[in-house]
Amino acid sequence: MEPHVNAKQLFNHATTLKLHTGNLVNRSRLKKKCPSSTSEELQDCIQGTLSEWFAAMPSSLDSELPSVLDCTIPENTEAVTPEEREELKVSVKLFLTESDRSSIRSAVDMACLSLGVSQLDSVIIASPSLPEGEAQTLTHLQPLWKELESLVQSQKIAAIGTSDLDKTLLEQLYNWAQVKPSSNQVNLASCCVMPPDLTAFAKEFDIQLLTHNDPKELISAAGFQEAVQGSSKDLQVADWRLEWVLRYSIIVKSRGIIKAKGYIVHAKKSNDH
Repeated sequence: MEPHVNAKQLFNHATTLKLHTGNLVNRSRLKKKCPSSTSEELQDCIQGTLSEWFAAMPSSLDSELPSVLDCTIPENTEAVTPEEREELKVSVKLFLTESDRSSIRSAVDMACLSLGVSQLDSVIIASPSLPEGEAQTLTHLQPLWKELESLVQSQKIAAIGTSDLDKTLLEQLYNWAQVKPSSNQVNLASCCVMPPDLTAFAKEFDIQLLTHNDPKELISAAGFQEAVQGSSKDLQVADWRLEWVLRYSIIVKSRGIIKAKGYIVHAKKSNDH
């Protein structure tokens, strides 16, 4: 029996997809071409991980078809050992495609589980893109930030940060929040120089300003579906949508070397028939 028949059956039956690319630092298949952007890298990783996972599938299943596809390739994933945990900084950026605060908790839990840690050192949240012409407000951020705060209080996360907030919004969030943002990422493509008002505010309140070059939308719905479709023949992808993407990096603090980095992706099939 051909393995791709299986992939199709599995995929048609499932309603949730969890995918962990594993450590991308020393993975040969990504060195073949330098991705021109984060989106291209992510699309490549999703396709590659899925096709590798489908290829390693046994040709017959003992049990019934699962509703959750848990795509991880064990040999690409090494958990952090308790001995080395002190030496490492585990940083995460979470890209939400919809404003669902429960996604934050499940993403953080899944990252801790996948990486073998009980706490993430920092989590930066990238809010979902808003419809054209609509500006991000404190009201959009509050429910997401509350969820992050509760994860700090339960010691799942040590520090929390924001992405692409201007001075006004950062100040509003800072004044309202119980757990203050420790960092704010600024996209240098949109402004080559840090806005002076933002710099002054961040300095006064000890908020670290970081730079990033992630696109507004990390991967489009079409890009995600294309990646899935490219992984195996005849997959029905139309009903699948991405819920969130988490990117992590594990850095050796003393040497500033990246020990591991990768993505964890969560998608759901809408309108369950």
